[in-house]
Amino acid sequence: MDHSNKTAVSEISKEQKEELISRALAKLPDAYAPYSHFHVAAALLCRDGEIYTGCNVENASYPAGICAERSAFSAAVSGGKRQFDAIAIAGGMDGKPQDYCAPCGICRQFMREFVHPDQFIILLAKSPSEYREYTLSQLLPESFGPENLGKA
Repeated sequence: MDHSNKTAVSEISKEQKEELISRALAKLPDAYAPYSHFHVAAALLCRDGEIYTGCNVENASYPAGICAERSAFSAAVSGGKRQFDAIAIAGGMDGKPQDYCAPCGICRQFMREFVHPDQFIILLAKSPSEYREYTLSQLLPESFGPENLGKA
């Protein structure tokens, strides 16, 4: 296990982490990546224990695609969820994770809209036993969020 960043808040159990990672890995084949062949999947843990998954969906008009993380968040928010504890992300060429797949900048900012950056856990996984754990604030320091607009 590579928990290279041990300062992340760990308010979810090891079993929940493994379940999230397993769900993300199981979602990899659903990715639609005919251009990059880089499949990404995510599993998002809601505060009530429900898990929503998402995968990347590419488009011939490249900016029209969506990342796995935003796909999972969009599904959860569309389902009425607003409180989230953690997300597991896995990705790799043709759906085979070879390395840790970090969220892009747009996804980090998208997540920031819905979570407290010091408390939300991000698991970057190669397998249920090989993962790195971060908080959003570690991956998006000095972020801009709803409270900057007086909305928190």
